[in-house]
Amino acid sequence: MDPDCVFCKIVAGEIPSTAVYQDEHTYAFADLDPQAPTHILVVTREHLVDITELGKRPDLAAAMVAAVGNIARQDGLQHFRTVFNTGAESGQSVFHVHAHVLSGRRMRWPPG
Repeated sequence: MDPDCVFCKIVAGEIPSTAVYQDEHTYAFADLDPQAPTHILVVTREHLVDITELGKRPDLAAAMVAAVGNIARQDGLQHFRTVFNTGAESGQSVFHVHAHVLSGRRMRWPPG
């Protein structure tokens, strides 16, 4: 755990959140600034900075993908977008790996 990381504090229960899904490796909660009718953040319980660090941990990468699938099934999401931002210029503002699960509106391409 990184004591300065807001997502670590959410996972530890130090900052309240609306839990959507959780298992031994991941925790998912509603985004406070939703960009779609459904906007869920999926984080690892272990502090990893971004997807490049997640890539070194296939066990946690698989757990995150499984969590996204479980959330989609439990919430009845048939169409959704999953986004990992890496680095400040891509829009990553919290440097703890997380996936955005977005649904409930038509997504455009390109996304930027």
